[in-house]
Amino acid sequence: MAKNAKQENQLSVEEILEKYDRESTFRKNLGLWAWVVTFLGVSLTVFHMYTAWFGILQSQIQGAVHLGTALGLIFLLYPIKAGMHRKQTGVPWYDIILAFVAIFVCYYNVFEFDALLKRTSFGYTAMDIVVASLGVLLVLEATRRCVGLPIVVVAIAAIAYALWGNKLPMFSHRGFSWSVLSSDLYFKTDGIFGIPIRVSSTFIFLFLFFGVMLTKTGIGKYFNDLAFAMTGRFTGGPAKAAVAASALQGMITGSSVANTVGSGSFTIPMMKKTGYKPEFAAATEASASTGGQIMPPVMGAAAFIMAEYTGVPYSQIMIYAAIPAVLYFTGVFLGVHFESKKQGILGLPASQLPRLKELLIKQGYLLLPLLMIIYTLLSGKTPIRAALIGIAVAFVVSFFSRETRFTVRGFIDALEQGARAALPVIAACACAGIIVGVVVLTGLGSKIAGGIIMLAGNVLILTLFFTMIACIILGMGLPTTANYVVTATVAAPALIALDVPAMAAHLFVFYFGIVADITPPVCLAAYAGAGIARANPFKTGVIATKLALAAFLIPYMFVYNPVLILVDYKPVTLFFGLLSALIGMIGISSSAMGYFIRRTQVWERIILFVGGAMLIEPHIISDVIGYCLVAIVLFIQSRRPQDAKKLVPSDTSVNL
Repeated sequence: MAKNAKQENQLSVEEILEKYDRESTFRKNLGLWAWVVTFLGVSLTVFHMYTAWFGILQSQIQGAVHLGTALGLIFLLYPIKAGMHRKQTGVPWYDIILAFVAIFVCYYNVFEFDALLKRTSFGYTAMDIVVASLGVLLVLEATRRCVGLPIVVVAIAAIAYALWGNKLPMFSHRGFSWSVLSSDLYFKTDGIFGIPIRVSSTFIFLFLFFGVMLTKTGIGKYFNDLAFAMTGRFTGGPAKAAVAASALQGMITGSSVANTVGSGSFTIPMMKKTGYKPEFAAATEASASTGGQIMPPVMGAAAFIMAEYTGVPYSQIMIYAAIPAVLYFTGVFLGVHFESKKQGILGLPASQLPRLKELLIKQGYLLLPLLMIIYTLLSGKTPIRAALIGIAVAFVVSFFSRETRFTVRGFIDALEQGARAALPVIAACACAGIIVGVVVLTGLGSKIAGGIIMLAGNVLILTLFFTMIACIILGMGLPTTANYVVTATVAAPALIALDVPAMAAHLFVFYFGIVADITPPVCLAAYAGAGIARANPFKTGVIATKLALAAFLIPYMFVYNPVLILVDYKPVTLFFGLLSALIGMIGISSSAMGYFIRRTQVWERIILFVGGAMLIEPHIISDVIGYCLVAIVLFIQSRRPQDAKKLVPSDTSVNL
């Protein structure tokens, strides 16, 4: 019976993933074509391992092999319609044709590389135009299948703008023919084979494979156990453990939805059992899982593209992002704490929790791959070398336990899964390349940046607000990687033009592109969590936003006070910057959740919110006002009698 219950739960998790995560709608019954998929997947992973060790190929060739093999796999794995993936056995003839045509048109860049370089100056042939046209169309279709329609709609709109934008009254340009547009997008380095695919074919793929290798070692369960051991006995223990577990899981995953479902299948039922409402349990997991993409050492795929755009090494970006990441999870943690105090939910009994000391002694070796990656990056090695070392250490660590030890078949499966995990990212990067190619070709980026500044009247706070809204709107349909690529091209320049440090501007758009996953009306991570909790999806999204509301302050804070991303900082300024950020988040979070040290009245919530908001911009007067407003509410509530509340029983829980 227990086995059947486990199978039903697993089926539920799979159904939720397929409903909210387009990446999971691949064919389950490939028939004889499973061998072809395995061959292509293993070959793609081995290719990246080989070039990472012996030297990356010329970017056009590296990108062509990378994208061509990935497109072939996408057409073999993902059906033309999402609902068909469970019904079909084998691969339809038309998808087989599309797979091999996609491989051919990409490998055309390899076979004709020298000739194409010459034809860049003297004009492309008819065959080149046909190949380029097929390449653009196949990228759009492959992206639709494994990422979703919204990003494809944006890319098609960009293509339409390039073709007919000369007829528009605003943002017009000279116009381009299809032959010029398709060849520019496909054969030049500002389009499909631009920076996103270049980074995907070098850094991103290896780190995704590293995540697969870590998963095979059982580190996911270890992180959950570690989180419960550290926080489970305190007020709101299960919810706080969910936040801590997602922060740890976020070091190795790049998907908000997958992280929500993976961790949430365990943490959400635990939270409900402890007394949390289904919507709050789902929202806690979703808001925490979403932050995983900003958590070093292995951040979301867009962080590697940021390194190329800004010219800042990834190891340095990792350092810049560390404090904002910790502050994000601190903000969610605060929201959970205040709600738990309001509801009177204590921690779990010690008998139900793993022992921290035993976990660290007996299974602490599972942290070695992550520690090795951090050490390698900070010692000045390239991300490619760091990923290779991390993969090798993860492979060795797997042999420390009989349950995780790799067999030949298991290692082949890991190689295939590494390729499969990368397919949606590769497709999104290629499709984002179309959008960026149009922006560069037409000069749209500078026009939009100028428009944002003009609309905001050169006022920084308004420019930041409009940029945030643009990031969140784009995030409703675009995956994080594509969202960052677009906003870094058209929105970040507007911030930089107003003297915002480049690193702060890029982290700002990166950050809000990620939190779009929990911002209604389209908040896929919240919807996925609601599916597990059997909760109302929209209410879950609203609560997730409330939980992360304090964390929404952080990008504004590091724009106004770059010491929070360690730009031109001194220990004293960093200390006061962190203090202001923490007090500001306490004010905003307690206002949103309706609890500080007592239940808050309406006027107290207003004062707390204003006090928190006053701490966004570092200025002696606004800081003093902010501190005083929060302190006033603290003093008033401390004089008020304790709220009458029913505590959830626990034999050794701690009410903190």
